Amino acid sequence: MEKLKIGVIGIGHLGKLHAKMFKQISNCELVGVFDSDSDQLSHVASEFNVKAFKNIPEMLGSVDAVSIAVTTSAHFLVAEQCLESNKHVFIEKPITSKILEGEKLVKTAADKKLIIQVGHIERFNPALLAVEQFIVQPMFIQSDRLAQFNPRGTDVAVVLDLMIHDIDIILSLVKSDVERIDADGVAVVSDNIDIANARIQFVNGAVANVTASRISQKKMRKMRLFQKDNYISLDFIAGVAEVYRLIPVDQQLLTPAISFGEMGVGDKKKRVIYEQPEIKEVNALKYELELFVNSVIAGKNPVVSGDDGLRALKVAEIIIQKIEESKVNS
Repeated sequence: MEKLKIGVIGIGHLGKLHAKMFKQISNCELVGVFDSDSDQLSHVASEFNVKAFKNIPEMLGSVDAVSIAVTTSAHFLVAEQCLESNKHVFIEKPITSKILEGEKLVKTAADKKLIIQVGHIERFNPALLAVEQFIVQPMFIQSDRLAQFNPRGTDVAVVLDLMIHDIDIILSLVKSDVERIDADGVAVVSDNIDIANARIQFVNGAVANVTASRISQKKMRKMRLFQKDNYISLDFIAGVAEVYRLIPVDQQLLTPAISFGEMGVGDKKKRVIYEQPEIKEVNALKYELELFVNSVIAGKNPVVSGDDGLRALKVAEIIIQKIEESKVNS
């Protein structure tokens, strides 16, 4: 296959970054962009020396795939139009704002044998990539995602705007069905939920405690994972991963580590060690877009599929429902 021909729909802050990354990916060609803001459209098209399409149908006649970075509330209508025109779709998170819409997109893509990849970019954060080898079966996860207020994204609850990143990561790591969800939250500066906390219990006994806020004074994107014989701390902003683990006393280490002594007796004696896995320099956005292009060219399922995006959306919707119920009952 020749270079995959790509178009970007929605070229605000994030969409413009998509266009920039596609220009750097060798096996695709950024054909053009579209945005309802004509001034922004003209500016970005000129900056990247690509065509400024007058409308979406015009773009769909010239590309193999599209990247959708419009507001969440518009995801469904834009993505549906692209899939119906037999175009592969990369769509920013969340997949849609409503479950029925997400289900329809996933079904349409399956029926037409098209690829949907959802932009859950934190899956490709260097800190998380660095500890993949250590994650076996997390039994307790604490996640905190705090952001300074930005009007962009307030068309949906913070659960869909920010928390869904962590929901997606947690679902990908725990690999068990959700058994119970409890949640609380409040609207502070917008008409939607701005601060939320959820406790997610899984069938296998794992528990995740997830907090998200978009009116914090300081940014924070951290996650801590606890599992048998190890504890992992991730800082998604700093790109730092730390691992504390128990290993057999006689086990040889291939990488530098700090030992905190021994615990246990006899054959069960183990060493407590601390290490910082090597963090590879990865541009998470470019990496996920590269994987999308490679998936389309190879005809293989993407790392974050439409089904993955839909599963995260369903959990997010339950959290929102629980918050609404708690308001009624309070």
